[in-house]
Amino acid sequence: MARQNGIVQPLLTDLYQITMAYAYWKSGKVADTAVFDLFFRANPFQGEFTIFAGLEECLKFLENFHYSDSDIEYLVQTLPADIEPEFFEYLKDLTCKDIKLSAIEEGSVVFPSLMATNAARYRMVAGKNVSLLEFGLRRAQGPDGGLSASKYSYIGGFDGTSNVLAGKMFHIPVKGTHAHSFVTSFSTLDDLHTVILRHAETQKQCNLLELAVDWRRQLSAVIDVSPEEASDGELAALISYAQAFPSGFLALVDTYDVKRYNFQGLPSRHRQHTNGHSGYNSNCGSNGRRVRNSTIRSTCGYSTVERTLRSGLLNFCAVALALNDCGYKAVGIRIDSGDLAYLSVLARDTFHQVAEKFQLPWFTNLTIVASNDINEETILSLHEQGHAIDCFGIGTHLVTCQRQPALGCVYKLVEINGQPRIKLSQDVGKVTIPGHKEAYRLFGADGHALIDLLQRSTEPAPEVGQKVLCRHPFQESKRAYVIPSKVEHLYKVYWTEGRICIYPKPLVEVRERVQSSLRTLRQDIKRNLNPTPYKVAVSDNLYTFIHELWLQNAPIGELS
Repeated sequence: MARQNGIVQPLLTDLYQITMAYAYWKSGKVADTAVFDLFFRANPFQGEFTIFAGLEECLKFLENFHYSDSDIEYLVQTLPADIEPEFFEYLKDLTCKDIKLSAIEEGSVVFPSLMATNAARYRMVAGKNVSLLEFGLRRAQGPDGGLSASKYSYIGGFDGTSNVLAGKMFHIPVKGTHAHSFVTSFSTLDDLHTVILRHAETQKQCNLLELAVDWRRQLSAVIDVSPEEASDGELAALISYAQAFPSGFLALVDTYDVKRYNFQGLPSRHRQHTNGHSGYNSNCGSNGRRVRNSTIRSTCGYSTVERTLRSGLLNFCAVALALNDCGYKAVGIRIDSGDLAYLSVLARDTFHQVAEKFQLPWFTNLTIVASNDINEETILSLHEQGHAIDCFGIGTHLVTCQRQPALGCVYKLVEINGQPRIKLSQDVGKVTIPGHKEAYRLFGADGHALIDLLQRSTEPAPEVGQKVLCRHPFQESKRAYVIPSKVEHLYKVYWTEGRICIYPKPLVEVRERVQSSLRTLRQDIKRNLNPTPYKVAVSDNLYTFIHELWLQNAPIGELS
């Protein structure tokens, strides 16, 4: 395996881990065998499932763990001066050869990766027929956060990323369009230094500018807008971009607000928008303005485009038709502001009009990409409104996990030298489950995951068709018998005796594991609103063990 990220190294830890290590060393406990559990207490995003991801980074860390000379020098300077020099010699030779790591398979439902879980939730609300692209590099917490976001969003179900380095490192498809700055860098048609494009098949020279201007004139009659109302600088920018990428022309179309125009012949189902549309401005202005009824013509089958797409849609269609004359097919558009549901439907209907008028069936199916601060609720709302979007580009809310920026992971000692350890608390939710354990997933007769069961490592595994008593770890009356149709042993040993014994799977396979694992959960567990809690239980043996140990360790009070 390749060396881990240079930032992920032994010093990337809290100081108390190293000060405790010295105390353990000084007290002669370095040869003790300890068992720790890494777990979390609540699923994120008000949901009832979590995706486990990050195992590969953990294995890389174990494989490459080593304190460098500069690390030791820094610790000598930083730690108290009375620390014995022999401790630093001990650290210099320290490896992970005595560690044994057991984990659930990466990409499985339940255990923690906040980023992959967030991405998986986006995939579920978007559905199978809409593409998802991660556009969050500029919004992530630093370069490493950007790379992690790209990797784990892909694991969670996204189809690609704008992050070029993530594409190289993790073999993720890289996608992108262009920025508003590219469009605004052109002022007039005179800014075009070359206008010639060779035909895709004949290699004949085509004047793309002349073709686009002619098509813009013809389109103005179809969509009832004068070419003078569209931006020539924007047309120049789109022609320039089309010359650079004639086979991959996907253009941003909401840079400019220009004078209002009307699209004729839109289906009557769009007349509901005549009460005004919020946010019909480009990114150059506010998204909160509303349009008064007096500005809308709703007679004769007209539907008014309020602001955002007027110039861009006309110019895009003109350049797309010019490319078609040159033997190329445009890919589509990106909308980055305004009422995404309405504007996407408007764009789709416009494409349909152009397709019918000029006998170009493929034009109807041009791709519509939408971006602009999209989150789960936005996508659900867009579905309800009947959008025509093919792909969402999602950044801020995805990579920062804005809805819940942190997952409350806990790392607790549960056994040392074969002796169980328990942490007690007045908050029952913070009481740990002691001892070395195994975990099993039990499936019901319908093939769905029914319950996860924790057992002591010395107990025999549950068997298919055999009745198993499953208990809530802390509530005596909550218990049920389960007769599993399938039993899956969740823990696998990935590291032991100083080496990796199961290598992580390729990212594509982990990504598929996420989706196949999610399919094992009932829909009510995965729903966005008020999901049904997924049950995790302990065996009868482990339940008894927990409460006996609890009584042994709990102090007995005295009344006076």
